Amino acid sequence: MNSSETAEITPSPALPRLPEELVASTSFLLKRLGFVVKDRAMAAYGPSGLHPYHHAVLAVLDEGSRETQGAIADALGYDRGQLVGLLDDLEERNLVERRRDPADRRRQIVRMTAEGKRALAELRAFAAELEDDFLAALDKAERAQLHALLLRVAEQHMPHCGRRSTAA
Repeated sequence: MNSSETAEITPSPALPRLPEELVASTSFLLKRLGFVVKDRAMAAYGPSGLHPYHHAVLAVLDEGSRETQGAIADALGYDRGQLVGLLDDLEERNLVERRRDPADRRRQIVRMTAEGKRALAELRAFAAELEDDFLAALDKAERAQLHALLLRVAEQHMPHCGRRSTAA
């Protein structure tokens, strides 16, 4: 182990070492790493003026299968009021447009604009860079293994994360 690797795992002098019981807990580590990656993501997306929640909305719209406000909120597990605020932000930046559904005037149809597609490409680049940085301690095979294991756990607890069926 070289000195830079030692520096990466040495606890900060300002922070006391966590109890072994907590460090031994996978769920504790997942929770704490979730906080760290969320903070880093907010900072990484900062230059765009958008954040990961906007990215998620644009990604759902890019799939093209969900276009009503309610369907987008349900797909992401967002509160519908929270989604309205995110869509307001995106609409103000001309990244999405909303129109009344002619078949049901109570619903709003949301579509991504050409500018939204350009912004999504930029947000995807931020996300890829963040993931590369965050998972730098793992090689490509370890990253694939970690993802596969996390996906398996996610499918158990969040069925909407499941793999898409290839059956027509």
